Amino acid sequence: MSALLLGIETSCDDTCAAVVTREGEIRSNVISSQGVHDQFGGVVPEIASRHHLELVNAVVDDALRKAGVGLDAVDAVAVTQGPGLVGALLVGVASAKGIAAGRGLPLIAVDHLQGHVAANFLLPDPFDPPFVCLVASGGHTFVARVEDHVSFDVLGATLDDAAGEAFDKGARMLGLPFPGGPQIQRVAAEGDPGAFAFPVATRVPGLDFSFAGLKTSLLYAIRDMGEERAAACRADLAASYQHAIVEALAQRTERALEQTGLTRMAIGGGVAANAALRERLGGLGAELKVPPVELCTDNAAMIAGAARFLPALPAAQALSLDAYSTGQRGL
Repeated sequence: MSALLLGIETSCDDTCAAVVTREGEIRSNVISSQGVHDQFGGVVPEIASRHHLELVNAVVDDALRKAGVGLDAVDAVAVTQGPGLVGALLVGVASAKGIAAGRGLPLIAVDHLQGHVAANFLLPDPFDPPFVCLVASGGHTFVARVEDHVSFDVLGATLDDAAGEAFDKGARMLGLPFPGGPQIQRVAAEGDPGAFAFPVATRVPGLDFSFAGLKTSLLYAIRDMGEERAAACRADLAASYQHAIVEALAQRTERALEQTGLTRMAIGGGVAANAALRERLGGLGAELKVPPVELCTDNAAMIAGAARFLPALPAAQALSLDAYSTGQRGL
């Protein structure tokens, strides 16, 4: 039997566990969405942490059950160390440390962002470096050059809000529920993306992103139209707003391809599940790797997948492993 990695991911509000082989085959990938944050219009960190405490053991058990193995078959434990919500991360880190220490297993700490990149390395259709990778999620947006399996070089990142955050806040302004990305995509399907000329941060230099001005533009458009007319034009507003986000992401990615001379690209992060973005990037002329939707949003298979290429922590360091909220470890 192939060596197996147990992955644990709790960086935000999804409690995740997965079993992945050293070759990159996904034996199981369990994602438990808490579903309690909608009423608040966003993730409440304390509530997320409490629900992780309630769910993590059951999610790990479910991942093992679906993989058809017990802990005796696991050869190493991988866990998201950061970035993310510290309280949420600590639940996963503590659980992983407990399993590793109790079973005498190696512990591998994984950067969440490296996980999004590494989702592209998994079977059955692995996409190996070099390539340009766009990662766009609720907390992060950047475009990077990926030359190996263990790291990446950021070419451009958001100067303010992440693309996923722009979707969430735009949806709130349009009276749509959280999370905003799927809701805006749903409503936008009935609208005209050319109805409103929202900005795509064309004055931002290089490969960096900016979405703050776009959010302000939507706010002003709704305010100037009035509540009644804005409601009548909601589909057009959503379609135009989504178009602006997609264009900003696609234009910078196209520039990254030109700058690096690479002809292969991949995407990751929750926003990568957006159908309009996938279609737009598919038209850039580069070979495009699009992971399945379940590997774009937060998941533990990508964490275990990234851990395949990382060293285990020394025993003393494993016991003192801590979480971090921002930045990238070693990148």
